[in-house]
Amino acid sequence: MVNATYTETSQDILYYPDDGSDPVIYNLGDMAWVLCSMALVWIMIPGVGLFYSGLLRRKNALSMIFLSVAGVAVGSFQWFFWGYSLAFSDTGSKFIGNLDYFCLKGVLAQPSVGSTRIPALVFCVYQCMFCLITGVLAIGGFAERSKIGPVMVFLFCWLTLVYCPIANWTWNANGWSFIMGGLDFAGGTPVHISSGTAAFAISVYLGKRRGYGTERLAYKPHNTAFVILGTVFLWFGWFGFNGGSALSANLRAVQACIVTNLAASVGGLTWMLLDWRLERKYSAVGFCSGAISGLVGITPAAGYVGAPAAVAIGFVTAFACNFATKLKFLLNVDDTLDVFASHGIGGMVGNVLTALFAQASVAGFDGITVIPGGWFDHHYVQLGYQLADLTAGFSYSFVMTSIILWIMHFIPGLRLRASEEAEIVGIDDAYLGEFAYDYVGTDPELRLHRVESKPTITSGDVIADNGITGESSNEKIDAHATGNAAAGGGRVDV
Repeated sequence: MVNATYTETSQDILYYPDDGSDPVIYNLGDMAWVLCSMALVWIMIPGVGLFYSGLLRRKNALSMIFLSVAGVAVGSFQWFFWGYSLAFSDTGSKFIGNLDYFCLKGVLAQPSVGSTRIPALVFCVYQCMFCLITGVLAIGGFAERSKIGPVMVFLFCWLTLVYCPIANWTWNANGWSFIMGGLDFAGGTPVHISSGTAAFAISVYLGKRRGYGTERLAYKPHNTAFVILGTVFLWFGWFGFNGGSALSANLRAVQACIVTNLAASVGGLTWMLLDWRLERKYSAVGFCSGAISGLVGITPAAGYVGAPAAVAIGFVTAFACNFATKLKFLLNVDDTLDVFASHGIGGMVGNVLTALFAQASVAGFDGITVIPGGWFDHHYVQLGYQLADLTAGFSYSFVMTSIILWIMHFIPGLRLRASEEAEIVGIDDAYLGEFAYDYVGTDPELRLHRVESKPTITSGDVIADNGITGESSNEKIDAHATGNAAAGGGRVDV
């Protein structure tokens, strides 16, 4: 039984440790803010799924939404099983924790690693959300060409071998980057650099999608409304992501929310204008991409910088990420959703800019944190610390992700690349047997595939509204496709 009472004046929780040491006061306001922030970060996860889904072709739309919510389940179990212990155990090494808190044993009312004003259980569930969204960001690299089941196995392994060690060295007091003096307020390296780099490694391993380099893949996002809705969820939840990382309802949390909103706004406008110069049209997708880039860039700096710096971070990060989308062509890698450009490069830029703009005065808004600051405070060596941290995060994530992928490649049943037939019919039909919409438009290649070759990977015939099935004749299938094209705005979905 937890030995705790409430104080007479403020009604905060007074916890008495079992070892007889002095009691600890837990602030109810801080606990409430962190729990609300936990819920805000959770809503970001389906936001990622909607954002990814909207950018894909219609026949693959459901798979990314499904993987985002399935990722919640896989990641939550991993965090309970040993993830929290590997990342935040009190007696771990500089690189990874131990199993002191295996299956959350002993994680209850003792003071948390992050703040003595909240109990460990509150800190644990809040940090669980960071684990979940990092994994879901990373699996964006599997879009449109991967099996579903093996991805969930990969996610469990990746969170264990990649996310937990990086989180340990960044945020645990025993971690080498923490001891060195690296500044990462809410996850530039553990969340964004690690997930963006993992998506890049996944894209290298899987290879190119069918039709890469041809007009077949020169498609526009199938549902821009999903892209905007996903961005709304992400932007909304990011207040808990960055503001909650103060682990207290204090002035530093307020400042983190202000700079988060400002960087996202500037980032969205910057990307939109960069796209406007090419086509003389404003792009909703471009604005959303820029807003997310700004959010990524401000993440490591949110608790260390003022509002003017947030404007600079939003602008520079969106500018860098916009041009980073060309890297996949230079490197000849099919990064379907530009996860590396937005999160990998964005996290690196934000990490470097943190070294330039971090201020000791802003960090001290909580009345506790003391740092030497960055270049604004003439602490020039901070840039070296940040570069060491981001280089280690990038290298470790790429190498370990590649190792996991290739080990799975040689395990029966765990090979990740989807078959050519599954790519043609779509991941939704091939592995889920369900669709994001009532119908899926078909292209000539898909009609030929289903009518003539009769593949083994099918989950039903193409059925038109008038009941004609795809087994009847080419003419009937063509009529069905034409009808779908008319219903979908006059074009056949690819």
